[in-house]
Amino acid sequence: MAAPDAGFRRKGAPVRRVVSEERRLRLLVGKVGLDGHDRGAKIVARAFRDAGFEVIYTGLHQTPEVVVNTAIQEDVDAIALSILSGAHNYLFPRVIELLRESGAGEISVFGGGIIPAEDIPGLKERGVQEIFTPGASTESIIEWVRANVRPRSLG
Repeated sequence: MAAPDAGFRRKGAPVRRVVSEERRLRLLVGKVGLDGHDRGAKIVARAFRDAGFEVIYTGLHQTPEVVVNTAIQEDVDAIALSILSGAHNYLFPRVIELLRESGAGEISVFGGGIIPAEDIPGLKERGVQEIFTPGASTESIIEWVRANVRPRSLG
């Protein structure tokens, strides 16, 4: 039997999030840079939501700083970036750098877009967990997330 006040908090008491294996993963889907095409990002965001993940979508034309600040404020477990502009070799590493500088380096970063195969190994060496190229199914992306992203412990 739960305590009489289970699920409630006293007025003025700090809000604490309890993290367990049953907590739904929180994913941020971000569009960074000048890329104005977001149909794929919206499809992936909706697929994540339909798969049971909590999803925060940043919208178009965001800076790496906005994406990282939003990820930290929203207590996300991972950031999925969609980049079609050709600036992937700058934008992915910049997001990872800002996460580390903010003390949130445990937030996983993955993503996709129009990224040449020869650039993928370098991005992974710089900390990108996975890259999905055109033709990747939403099912394969969801399977990868379930296998590789774990809830962060929130202190």
